[in-house]
Amino acid sequence: MFRRDDDTLLFFSGTDLWRQGSFSFGGGVWSPGGIDREGFAFKLLAGAGTYQYLSGTLGDIEVTGRQFTGFAMAGYRFVRDKLFVTVFAGVDSQYHWFTPYDPTNNLRGLHTGIRGAIELWYEPNALTMWAADASVTSVGPSYSARLAFGWRVFDSFYIGPEVGGFAGGDSYKQWRAGIHVTGFRTSTVEWSLAAGWASDSGGHEGPYGRVGLIARR
Repeated sequence: MFRRDDDTLLFFSGTDLWRQGSFSFGGGVWSPGGIDREGFAFKLLAGAGTYQYLSGTLGDIEVTGRQFTGFAMAGYRFVRDKLFVTVFAGVDSQYHWFTPYDPTNNLRGLHTGIRGAIELWYEPNALTMWAADASVTSVGPSYSARLAFGWRVFDSFYIGPEVGGFAGGDSYKQWRAGIHVTGFRTSTVEWSLAAGWASDSGGHEGPYGRVGLIARR
């Protein structure tokens, strides 16, 4: 990945699409000692999206949920050669509403809770990488995780497989497997892309796609 030792800000944004929903987000990470150096890190994110699920209470009809979310987390980045591990913890705020109205969905309305996260980037050699992240929030509660491996291609980007998943309480689970492209650089922006297949606990299956970008300052 393209790095400069004096970068202290990392801006990111992206969009995630799948058969039953979508989510777009943006935010930033501030590391006063350097984005790629060990030390304090502070992360902000805001996002919005839609999702669909089957409500047993309403006779197994499909309900559309709409969501706004934002969180602020402080953390610490550990660096050991080409291994970067950052742990975060902070406040998570979410607002959900549903069409048609689902009286038994406890996510409806505004909720504030605690979120924790861990992010990993590792380059065992000049030609390969590992990336992983996981997050848990007391809102829901809900959980997410992703693991990816990549090979360096044309000294320009990484490509390889990824797997991931998401769980919202005991009522919804989603699993994914696909291919990602990471670290493709144009000017001062790095792009990431992914596509694959997703299935969930509601019996839905279909393709997913994701695009993201980061910029450093």
